[in-house]
Amino acid sequence: MPDGMTVPATSRRRFLQVTGGAGVGLMVGFTWAGTSRRADAAPAAGAKPFTPNAFVSVAPDSTITVQIKHLEMGQGVHTGLTAIVAEEMDADWAQMTAQAAPANAKLYNNTAFGPIQGTGGSTSVYNSWTQLRQAGATARALLVAAASQTWGVPVAEITVAKGVVSSGKHSAKFGELAAKAATLPVPTDVPLKDPKTFTLIGTRLPRKDSVAKSTGKAVFAIDVAQPGMLVAVVQRPPRFGAKAQTIDAKAAKAIKGVVEVVEIPRGVAVVANSYWAAHQGRDALKVTWDESGAEKRGTDAIVADYKSLLSQPGELVTKVGDVAAVTGAQVVKAEYTFPYLAHAPMEPLTCVVKLGREACEIWAGDQFQTVDQMNAAKAAGLKPEQVTINTVYAGGSFGRRANLESDYIVEGVTIAKALSDPKVQGGKLGARPVKLIWSREDDIRGGRYRPIYVHGVEAKLGADGSLLSWQHRIVGQSIMKGGPFAQPGKPDSTSTEGAAEIPYDVPNHLVDLHSTDTGVPVLWWRSVGATHTAFAVESFVDELAVAARQDPVAFRRKLMTKHPRHLAVLNLVAEKADWGKPLPKGWARGIAVAESFNSVAAHVAEVSQDDKGRVKVERMVCAVDCGIAITPDVIKAQMEGGIGFGLGAVMFGAITMTDGVVDQSNFDTYRCLRIDEMPKVEVHIMPSANPPTGVGEPGVPPVGPAVANAIAALTGKRVRDLPFTGSVSV
Repeated sequence: MPDGMTVPATSRRRFLQVTGGAGVGLMVGFTWAGTSRRADAAPAAGAKPFTPNAFVSVAPDSTITVQIKHLEMGQGVHTGLTAIVAEEMDADWAQMTAQAAPANAKLYNNTAFGPIQGTGGSTSVYNSWTQLRQAGATARALLVAAASQTWGVPVAEITVAKGVVSSGKHSAKFGELAAKAATLPVPTDVPLKDPKTFTLIGTRLPRKDSVAKSTGKAVFAIDVAQPGMLVAVVQRPPRFGAKAQTIDAKAAKAIKGVVEVVEIPRGVAVVANSYWAAHQGRDALKVTWDESGAEKRGTDAIVADYKSLLSQPGELVTKVGDVAAVTGAQVVKAEYTFPYLAHAPMEPLTCVVKLGREACEIWAGDQFQTVDQMNAAKAAGLKPEQVTINTVYAGGSFGRRANLESDYIVEGVTIAKALSDPKVQGGKLGARPVKLIWSREDDIRGGRYRPIYVHGVEAKLGADGSLLSWQHRIVGQSIMKGGPFAQPGKPDSTSTEGAAEIPYDVPNHLVDLHSTDTGVPVLWWRSVGATHTAFAVESFVDELAVAARQDPVAFRRKLMTKHPRHLAVLNLVAEKADWGKPLPKGWARGIAVAESFNSVAAHVAEVSQDDKGRVKVERMVCAVDCGIAITPDVIKAQMEGGIGFGLGAVMFGAITMTDGVVDQSNFDTYRCLRIDEMPKVEVHIMPSANPPTGVGEPGVPPVGPAVANAIAALTGKRVRDLPFTGSVSV
C-alpha cells in the first residue's frame, strides 16, 4: 500500500460498508454474559450502527462474514473459525469471508481466559468451538424459518446445502432470505449438527487469508498510514533497568525530517517525518544512562546462580509417594540447561496511535486487545472504553505481542501523548498520528525472552528396569509474578507445566521449583513451559530406557498404560516412522511425546552424521491428537511450522548477555532454521470425535528431545545444554 494512503480500518465501520451499505442483510449475534439474544438487521445507509454483538452476518449478495475475535498471525484462525460457522450454516465455502472483530471483551472474550479478549495458549479454536457452532446454527435456523414463512411450507420439508435453501419447487440463496430472517425472533437451543454429517470440517479448504497475503493486499501494522502521520523509533538503554541520565538531542534534531526528541520511561524517542529520518536521528542522538538499577550479570553468571539452587529444595509442586524412601535401586541423574530465547517474529513490533483529548485509536497486530486497551488508556489518561483498537494481521508473534505491560502499545501512546504536551512545540504535534516501529535489532535486544531454566532430574530403576521414583527440580524466572495471572501462594504453573504431571506411571514423584528474580524482562514463548519441560522429561525418559537396556518406544509403552491418548499417539508415530526397521549406516532415530494445550504430539526424528562429524536432521515424522480436525491442511501447516520453529531454537537459539548487554541483534547472530536445513516432514492426524484442541504450539515441544535422543542413539553423546551447537557440530 502506498505511503500516505489511509488504510480502511478493519473495524466496525468497514463492516457496515460491506454489509449495511449494500442493502439490508441478516446479522446474528449473541451476548455470552447472560444478556438477551437477538437478531439485528444490518442498518440501511444512514441508520444507527447496530450493537456490536454479532459473529455472523449475511449480506444481500449472500456473502457471509464471520467476525473473528482472535488475531490472525499466521496460524489460520480466519480459516478455521470461519469453517466452524460455514459447517453449521451448510454454506458454500466460496461465500464465506472473515473479518477481524473489534476489541470488545464483553462481546468477544476468550472464553478460556475469562473476561479478556486475547489470543494465546492455542485456545482460538478450542474456546470458539461451541460458540461459533451455535452462531452458525442459529443463522441457518433463521434463514430456514424465513423460507418456511415465505413459501408456506413446513420447516421439516426444507433443506439447505451449499448456501441454497430448498423445498420442492422453491429455492433461494441466503441473501434472498436475509431481510425476512432479520425480522424474526432468534430461536434458542438450536440443535447442532451431528459431526458424522460434517461436509466442510475435516476437508481441504483454501485459506481465507492466502490470496490477500500472497498479493500484498493484506494489511499489517507497518502498512497503516494516516494523514499527517509521524514515525518514531526509540533508543533504549544497553542494559535492562537503566534510565536516561543526560540527553543531547542537538545532532539528532539537525537531521532533515526529524521533528522532535522526547524521553519516555524505557528510553528516548526520535520522531520524524519518515522511518529513515527517525533512524538517522536515533543514530545521532547522544544519551548517557544511569545504570545504578540495571541488570549487569552476564548469562553465564545467571546460569551459575541457578545451578547453585539445584542442591536446595524448592517450592513444592508435585508429591506422590516418597522418593527418598526408595533404596537399593539404580540411580540415574541428569541436568539440563536452557537459554533465553527471543520470539523474533518476521514482522517486528509496530503500532499506529491517533490520540485525541477524548479518544485514542490504535492499529496493531494486537494479540491482547483487552490488556492493551487498559494499558493504553492508563498511558493516555483515558478510560479503556475510550480506546479503540483496530486489529490487523500480524506477521507472526509466538507470544511476543501478548505481554501484560503492552510494551510497544504503551510506548506508542506515551510518545503520542508527549507530543501533545504544550512544552513540546506548543503541543501542536499531538494532533498528528504516530507510527512506532521496532526494528528487528530493537526487538531482539529489547527483551521479553523465554526465561533461562536449569533442571535437575534424578530417578531410580528397579533391577527389572521398572521406574520406581522420579525427582525433578526446576530453577527459572517466573513469567507470571506480579502480573494479573499470578496465583499468590502457588508455584508458577508456566514454569512447571509438562513436568508437574507426566504421562508415565511412577509410584514416587516429586517436583519442586525455584522461581528466581533477574532484571531481564521475560515472557511466554511459543508453547511456554513445555519448551523446556518436554525436553528435560523426554530426554530423561530416553536416558532411563538406555539405563534399563530397553527400546525407548517399548519402555514408554509400558509406562503409558494409564494414558491411552498418549499411548495411541506414540504408537501411531512409531508405526508411521517405521520404528525398529533398519536405517542407512550413519543414521539413527529418536522419539519424544508431549502434551501441551490439551493436544498430544509425538515426533520421531531421523538424523545422520557425515564424515566430518556434522549432524543433520533428515526426517521428522509427527503424529498429533488435537480432537476433531477442522482444517487438516492448517493443522499440518502448524505442525510443519512448529517443527521448523522448534528445530531452529534447539539447534541455534540463544540470547546471551555479556555484563548485562545482549550479544545478539538480528538473524545473523540469532540464527533461525534455513530453508536448506528443513528436513522432510510427515504429519499424521489422529482420528477423533472429541472437541478440537490447540495446534499452534503443541508441535514445538517434542522437536528438541526427539532430535537429541536421535543424536544420542547415533553418537552416544547426550545433549543436555541447549542450543545443540554448544555440544555437537550441525
